[in-house]
Amino acid sequence: MAQDDRSDAPPLVHANPWAALRHFTAARIGLGRAGVSQPTQPQLAFQLAHAQARDAVHLALDLDALRQALASLKLGCLRLHSAATDRDTYLQRPDLGRRLDAASRAQLTERRDAGGSRATAGPDAPSARSYDLAFVVADGLSALAIGSHALPFLQRMVPRLRDEGWRIAPIALVEQGRVAVADEVGELLGARLVVILIGERPGLSSPDSMGLYMTWMPRVGLTDASRNCISNVRPAGLPYDEAADKLHWLLTEARRRELTGVGLKDETAQPADALGLGARNFLLPDKG
Repeated sequence: MAQDDRSDAPPLVHANPWAALRHFTAARIGLGRAGVSQPTQPQLAFQLAHAQARDAVHLALDLDALRQALASLKLGCLRLHSAATDRDTYLQRPDLGRRLDAASRAQLTERRDAGGSRATAGPDAPSARSYDLAFVVADGLSALAIGSHALPFLQRMVPRLRDEGWRIAPIALVEQGRVAVADEVGELLGARLVVILIGERPGLSSPDSMGLYMTWMPRVGLTDASRNCISNVRPAGLPYDEAADKLHWLLTEARRRELTGVGLKDETAQPADALGLGARNFLLPDKG
């Protein structure tokens, strides 16, 4: 008789008390064990997730399809490229992904000059910028995230800002772009604020996370301390509507206070105490 056919046989997979937290996260916690090893099902799921993460990194963004879809927002689109010539270069030279190539810089400069520069007050003055806001969309490390989430998020964000009178620049689509490339795009377009939608580095339970980074008075050379970030935007993470509410609040406050980064905190989140979660330890029994 096989061991697992006996009614008194110990279970092959031993449960873990941390499994209770899996109701709240897709993270690999509380998987249990089979002997001293991971059970077969979680092991297979891990291998599948790893393959999905690798695919997300190397998948090319369908820019033509995205540009056609974004046309519904009636902002116009600019197709740009970073200084990283291909995917292999992008992955090995992060510095090149943070800057535009010469043709893209020339395209933005020509557009700014044709529109009439307002830089009489100097490039560092907010009044010199032609637009209140510029959106940049870049593949980053997950084109899957941008292909899936950029359009539905912008469909919630753009009409709301337009109704409030924001002057929004044409959307810049950047191939092989990293976060800081938005600073150069925003500076050349003449935008007071820039927001980049970018595919985040895939996790083993989230190959399609989209990040939002916002910078006041963007210009080449800024560091991450100058930016605010909203992460994990996707239906299985931070839903579109909630992310749009957070970004709208941050944009409004950034324009009012004329700053972003470490000086601007997200005050929309409620502390755990206000949600009634308390400090209960789920591993311990409730006290009478």
